[in-house]
Amino acid sequence: MIKSFVKKALQEDVGRGDLFRLVSKKKKVQAKITSKDEGILAGVEYVKALCKIEKIKFEFFKKDGESIKKGDVIVALEGKSNKILMCERTMLNLLQHASGISTNVNSYIQELKNVKVKLLDTRKTRPMLRIFEKYAVRCGGGSNHRMGLDDCLMLKDTHLKTINDLKSFIDNARYKLPYTTKIEVECESVEDAKYAMGCGSDMIMCDNMNINEIKEVVNFKNENYPHILLEASGNITRENILEYANTGVDAISSGSLIHQATWLDFSMKIFD
Repeated sequence: MIKSFVKKALQEDVGRGDLFRLVSKKKKVQAKITSKDEGILAGVEYVKALCKIEKIKFEFFKKDGESIKKGDVIVALEGKSNKILMCERTMLNLLQHASGISTNVNSYIQELKNVKVKLLDTRKTRPMLRIFEKYAVRCGGGSNHRMGLDDCLMLKDTHLKTINDLKSFIDNARYKLPYTTKIEVECESVEDAKYAMGCGSDMIMCDNMNINEIKEVVNFKNENYPHILLEASGNITRENILEYANTGVDAISSGSLIHQATWLDFSMKIFD
């Protein structure tokens, strides 16, 4: 899957052909990619795949998930000049984009280092980049929520508007869906959460609830449905995430891990 993705990423840039290759002479060169920022590195496995496809020799000095600082050499490259130059922007885009996400995620993880709670991403990803962006989340120390509509039945507020009897719906879903499928219900109030638990949910998302409401849901769950997992989501920032984590929920999800991430800065230099 990585191989297919990087091929398409390169083709997007190359189009009908790299014009530089038409007017230049091939020569063997060396290159290096250097970080101009501090953060958490991601994108290494994708750049390796691209190098293998284009037969560019590489030596990475940092791994996915490792800390980097300004001036660090990320990778040394060796190969034909036209190949390296053709891949330059794709390589940089992969590293910059992924590292921006992993760095953002890790900044949240640092706030949670003394709390036992999972930090989850969401499906708020750029079209066709979900696997890549969720990979970057893992590099930063976060965990993935569902990859798509096919790996967990999640009933959000819009779904619930179409359901008249939640318990009957969940009972029917248990019969029709694979045995291992989990069912999560999004709840906007304490009463909704209590009701959804009684209807047979595996997981409850406390959506846009305040701290006191979430604590009430946690206490009710612990006393009556200890097997159910609780997730907090909505209006959670790096500044207040620890407060939400201390409510006792099992996980916290945030779309901002991906869509609010800022690319890190990397550059490539060529050497004869």
